Amino acid sequence: MPSEDARLVCRYERESDRIQRFFRRPFFLSLTIGIPFCVFKLLFGVTLLRVSLARYPSLSFLGWLVIIWAGIDLTMNLGRVGLDLGHKPELFEYCTIAQLGRAAGMPLVFLAVDTLVSFSIISFMLWSKWIQILTQTELYLWYGATTLNLISLSLVLLYNEIRNVRPA
Repeated sequence: MPSEDARLVCRYERESDRIQRFFRRPFFLSLTIGIPFCVFKLLFGVTLLRVSLARYPSLSFLGWLVIIWAGIDLTMNLGRVGLDLGHKPELFEYCTIAQLGRAAGMPLVFLAVDTLVSFSIISFMLWSKWIQILTQTELYLWYGATTLNLISLSLVLLYNEIRNVRPA
């Protein structure tokens, strides 16, 4: 018969595995990473469109291209959420860049590229001060996306650190 300590460790590991699986679910990943990245891309596209129309009308197509890209990525993330909630197999990746990576046989590498591009967009919006061009509603979308993204990252890091501490 297992000791009380062994039962606690076993229960801890089962609970830990359940939480870890939740953090890896497309529902959680899309809600806290994918959709916020789509919001950042969308708001960058809108801002790029505003700036190009005001100063460089011939570049407005670039703003529309980013908006369309963000819309496709948003649709893909929402699709992944739906597939996950319906317990269906993954039919496609979280974003267009990762989908290209799937075709090349390395979707996670391309997903990392998309993450780099998204963080570059965030940095550009902040350092260029284009964030000041956003309307109040757009700013709330930006703040919400930032909050979801950063708090989820913090939760996962905190959980992983707690998980490394074994019960005595």
